Amino acid sequence: MPKLDQLEKKLLHYVGKAIADYNLIQSGDKVMVCLSGGKDSFTLLHILHLLQRRSHNKFEVFSYTLDQKQPGWNDGALRAWLEERGYSYAIAAKDTYSIVIDKIPEGKTYCSLCSRLRRGTIYEYAGRHGYDKIALGHHRDDLIHSLLMSIIYNGEIRSMPPKLLTDDKRHIVIRPLIYCQEADIAEYAALQNFPIIPCNLCGSQENLARQRVKKLINDLAEDNPKIPSNMLHALQALQPSQLMDKQWWDFKNLERQRIIPQQITDETAAAFEVKTSCL
Repeated sequence: MPKLDQLEKKLLHYVGKAIADYNLIQSGDKVMVCLSGGKDSFTLLHILHLLQRRSHNKFEVFSYTLDQKQPGWNDGALRAWLEERGYSYAIAAKDTYSIVIDKIPEGKTYCSLCSRLRRGTIYEYAGRHGYDKIALGHHRDDLIHSLLMSIIYNGEIRSMPPKLLTDDKRHIVIRPLIYCQEADIAEYAALQNFPIIPCNLCGSQENLARQRVKKLINDLAEDNPKIPSNMLHALQALQPSQLMDKQWWDFKNLERQRIIPQQITDETAAAFEVKTSCL
């Protein structure tokens, strides 16, 4: 089987598994895929269209791209690719680039403000056009990188959920690529020759925290290849009682919940008396 077919089969399997495990898409859903122009979102859009056809069109897929007016942005090839395949799409223009450049000092990371501005625009469009789900292209490696970054730099154990109800309860965000490895997506995107549009904003900044974390995990994985999958599994196997969060475990009053040996003896004796009296 050619490499492209193998990768496509693997990605279809893992996306289908994520959809089933977390009930990401239901029959009749209108799914808006956020196509940024990168390898991840191109792969997500294409795989969801394949699954849509396999389901006999039980759900809709729509592509939304935001032109943030970054220098060098050219979506001509992206438009041609979408039209060639008959994919429904919209490309909206909003100059968030100038806002980010104006608000963030040179040398600082643009990603946080950029993503907030982009997210607001996406939510507004999805709400106005009645989309049930907003699909993002975050994959397994994004989840584990975010987990480690949050622990190291923010002092919190958090990452990206596969399915999220927004704070205003108006939108559901889904991440169907959560089980897919970045390496597989990158190879698949290259073999498919997707018309990638590079990010000239955050992509131009070197030594970002995410890149350092990514290198750390990759270095560890050279000695133990299971480390990335173990980290993903950790997000699905929380043990709150083994942590220090007082909201999850009542440390101050553990003594009240303790069963002392005499209590066990008395309860056992009482139970024995009840049992023998029934004989």
